[in-house]
Amino acid sequence: MSNVIILGAQWGDEGKGKIVDLFCDRFDIVVRYQGGHNAGHTVQIGAQKFILKLIPSGILHPGKRAVIGNGLVIDPAALLSEMEALEALGVNVAAQLSLSNRAHVLFPYHRAMEHMLQAIGTTSRGIGPCYEDKAGRRGIRVADLLDRERFGEQFEAAAKEKETLARAFGIPEHVDVPRVRAEYEALAERIRPMVCDTARLLNDAIRAGKSVMFEGAQGTMLDLDHGTYPFVTSSSASAGGACTGTGVPPTRISAVVGVAKAYTTRVGGGPFPTEALDATGDQIRERGHEFGSVTGRPRRCGWVDVPLLRYSAMLNGMDSLVITKLDVLDELEKIPVCVAYRAGRREVADVPATSRGLETMEPVYECLPGWQTSTAGISRYEDLPQNARNYLAYLENRTGIEIGCISTGPERSQTIVRPGSRFEQLFCR
Repeated sequence: MSNVIILGAQWGDEGKGKIVDLFCDRFDIVVRYQGGHNAGHTVQIGAQKFILKLIPSGILHPGKRAVIGNGLVIDPAALLSEMEALEALGVNVAAQLSLSNRAHVLFPYHRAMEHMLQAIGTTSRGIGPCYEDKAGRRGIRVADLLDRERFGEQFEAAAKEKETLARAFGIPEHVDVPRVRAEYEALAERIRPMVCDTARLLNDAIRAGKSVMFEGAQGTMLDLDHGTYPFVTSSSASAGGACTGTGVPPTRISAVVGVAKAYTTRVGGGPFPTEALDATGDQIRERGHEFGSVTGRPRRCGWVDVPLLRYSAMLNGMDSLVITKLDVLDELEKIPVCVAYRAGRREVADVPATSRGLETMEPVYECLPGWQTSTAGISRYEDLPQNARNYLAYLENRTGIEIGCISTGPERSQTIVRPGSRFEQLFCR
């Protein structure tokens, strides 16, 4: 059976949730491997919209095991709130969800610490400071939270340290240690039934012949090591994070599928060479409903960046690419595509290592004719307008990545799988 990673090829918000939801019925287990409740996946089933932040999208399929891996940071209150919202919609979360005992726990002082950080467009949920504690070997993991005696000692020491640091910054931060400790001890009992060694669970399942879908959050260009640093997230959003964030070795991974929009978006600060700072950018935002599913913030919109997609494909070893929101471009007469960057008199084909370097790059565009007819809801490749097919073929040729799937709307039925593609082999046979 196949074990497939599905991840974002751009700066997140590419539509991964829909793709995971649509094809996870071919898999036995769906696992999230990084991030926290700062990243939301939106899935639309008929008239009902589901927004998932920590829980894998596979939870929407009865009988599927959904796993939250060790690579995440968990706010237990946020997790339980998300579970309650899904259960109110008829999803049997408690029976399907497993949580890693090695995931790190997010506390109120992490949110307070985030306010002291340099503003880089974070969501102020404390995700970065929690990962900082993890890297600094002073974090508290779910297994520690469940150890009542040990947790009290750890939490009191951590809270005292954060209060001292806050005072050093001139911030009168005070943690009511007994109250917060009691709150988290109560939360620990509520999550206890779903906690286990998920690395063991996943590896045992794979050895037994079961298949696993790895659901990435955010996007490759937000990866801590390979993204537009420092305008990145605090975890590994690329394919390597699927292994470190779950305990499944790379030799067990069968394929990697990237997801990209037919244009590009970004939330928050950081370089964005192809950003459309004009009425067309606003038009794309409105047609694509480009507002964060978790924060509600408007997304910055622009054109496909071929060097960025090539870079993402190289880092992740992509076998196939999904293009989403093709229908958002339906009204455009011309569609620019960035094929290279210009630095002074030189053309540059690669993504620079520094954000400053990328900010100084001028995109080199080629314009393709639009199709100016509706593609919304089309489910067969041959029914797409010729210019839409030309656009997809152009992206394939320029990036060197197969486009095996195209989304033409938010619902499950509004999807094209290209016959004979590697994507079809992975998900439809």
